[in-house]
Amino acid sequence: MDEDYDVIVLGTGLKECILSGLLSVDGLKVLHMDRNDYYGGESTSLNLIQLWKRFRGDETPPAHLGSSRDYNVDMIPKFIMANGTLVRVLIHTDVTKYLSFKAVDGSFVYNKGKIYKVPATDMEALKSPLMGIFEKRRARKFFIYVQDYNEHDPKTHEGMDLTRVSTRDLIAKYGLDDNTVDSIGHALALHRDDRYLNEPALDTVKRMKLYVESIARFQGGSPYIYPLYGLGELPQAFARLSAVYGGTYMLNKPECKVEFDEEGKVVGVTSEGETARCRKVVCDPSYLPNKVRKVSRVARAIAIMSHPIPNTNDSHSVQVILPQKQLGRRSDMYLFCCSYSHNVAPKGKFIAFVSAEAETDHPESELKPGIDLLGQVDDIFFDIYDRYEPVNEPSLDNCFISTSYDPTTHFESTAVDVLNMYTMITGKKKENITPIGLKIVLTNPALCQSLKIHFLCKQQAMKCRNQWFLTRELRSSSTKIDSSTLCDFNFFIIS
Repeated sequence: MDEDYDVIVLGTGLKECILSGLLSVDGLKVLHMDRNDYYGGESTSLNLIQLWKRFRGDETPPAHLGSSRDYNVDMIPKFIMANGTLVRVLIHTDVTKYLSFKAVDGSFVYNKGKIYKVPATDMEALKSPLMGIFEKRRARKFFIYVQDYNEHDPKTHEGMDLTRVSTRDLIAKYGLDDNTVDSIGHALALHRDDRYLNEPALDTVKRMKLYVESIARFQGGSPYIYPLYGLGELPQAFARLSAVYGGTYMLNKPECKVEFDEEGKVVGVTSEGETARCRKVVCDPSYLPNKVRKVSRVARAIAIMSHPIPNTNDSHSVQVILPQKQLGRRSDMYLFCCSYSHNVAPKGKFIAFVSAEAETDHPESELKPGIDLLGQVDDIFFDIYDRYEPVNEPSLDNCFISTSYDPTTHFESTAVDVLNMYTMITGKKKENITPIGLKIVLTNPALCQSLKIHFLCKQQAMKCRNQWFLTRELRSSSTKIDSSTLCDFNFFIIS
């Protein structure tokens, strides 16, 4: 361990593992340590015995719940936007070869005491009881504006500067009622509270476009995907990436102490009497508690059930958003459910989570509106944890600390934090993420159909650096291919 490293990463949470992988790919010498004997940190997935030990101490799980090893219960339950930033990172780093994903069945919203499906197709939108016929006409005009909007084409702006016009003023132009605004802002744009209404509308429009693009990506019932065997697979996959590019991993390293020089700059990390020297440290808040501050708390319930969440069309994987206004809260509440269809529970079992930013010290009563929607549960656990953000100046001490995970059920804020940290650490930006060694990426199968070109099987394609490339026929096509979109099946075009 007595060596020099460019970066030492402390903690194997998802953020830390992504950064470890990215930095290793960049050619930096990385040492990655964790005080625990498992990967994932706070974002790990637990089997049934581990879950009981964490919340019930020495109690034993009841036999009727099935085999412990069939459970993979996420401690930070989140879905992945199918065309979001995390997917771009996954493909950029080629980590997808270590993972298998499956689409999430549905996304729902709570409105006036009932659960409604968030429409994923034109037909669902036409039949949706969320809006009356006249409201649907007004909403359609707004959706067309959002769909056609191009930040770099003033012709699509209709005279509005969305960096100055508030979301409230933009929506007011279309005369939408409060319930429609609530659904758009929280179920489509995925805002956590109503502050967005007084903020520039550009962010909301971008969020809505991401939602629609993510649905179109797999043409499923929601904009989300989720890895088989749970989110604990993600940190391990990025750890493998780091190792492939020369990163060194050490688990079960107690008392990792960050060492500083007289000027307050990091010089290394000491554990078990040995010191590894480094120029920079990346870590989660628990490793440098004197350089972070508590910003909020998250209340969470974890339920094991023998049925899907009622009124969600028997969906085996689902998100339900409860907007703040519907509950009289200051921020939204979230329901997240997965099952044996994603290999996180035995056949016939479902894992549901209710989470929200804590506004009281009593998670049981605070989360009751969400828990009431679950129906009968086999067992349930309650938890409340603190969220931290860094207060140090990385340019002065070379310590780069991640922000704790928020209660939302998707990873966009997580990915943004990772990329911001990457920029601070390296001075480089990863705004236009493309796969390693490539410049142009093929979009979804709909594009291939429009080009009258079918995907080739791997035996007919050309292999290079563990990627499969399409033949010259497609590469020579004059059709413009949008380089900002992603590949669905790891087939790429050489630019």
